[in-house]
Amino acid sequence: MAESAAFLALRDRILELAELRAEDRLLDIGAGTGLLALAAAPRVGHVSALDVSPAMCGHLVRKFKRLGVTNAEVLVNGATELPLGDGAIDVVVSNYCFHHLSDRDKVRALAQIRRVLRPGGRLVFADMMFRIGLVRRRDRAVVALLARRLLSHGPAGLLRLLKNVTRVLAGRGERPAHAQWWSEALLQAGFVDVSVAPLAHEGGIALARVPS
Repeated sequence: MAESAAFLALRDRILELAELRAEDRLLDIGAGTGLLALAAAPRVGHVSALDVSPAMCGHLVRKFKRLGVTNAEVLVNGATELPLGDGAIDVVVSNYCFHHLSDRDKVRALAQIRRVLRPGGRLVFADMMFRIGLVRRRDRAVVALLARRLLSHGPAGLLRLLKNVTRVLAGRGERPAHAQWWSEALLQAGFVDVSVAPLAHEGGIALARVPS
């Protein structure tokens, strides 16, 4: 999925909106296989690629070394406790990470991002942006779209759909938030110039800045 044409296009859009500069210190939260971090590294001064998975971080360290990326470090940590100093970062990016967090931890993550960004620093991220429910029209449409995608894979897709429903009912599933929630949370965290836009599929892109 991370190497699909749609995800590559989303990566490019995130980095375009981040307005990267040669002197920037960039933090990629939920770096995973390095989709954002690797593309950003040639454009900035330094990259901190953070992921909660030690195995994924080990993979990324080896990938940086193999590709000759010398201006990047890999940090094993979660988004709610960033191992960086106050104002140490110019721009934070993330792609499809925050839906794994509860709303409470999303708020904690935003507070941490606000702390490590310098005055005037930028935040750009993409994520699933809907609620798993039937109240809002967009939520209903996205849930139906995802269900159709799974069912199109036949019995295996049906089994996966049933497993996902069971996880959600048990409180263990993904926990995306809709665009309005993100807009309000970013403002409450102290960001300015907040813009959150749903995309044609289940995702959305958010932009915000720390006051100068």
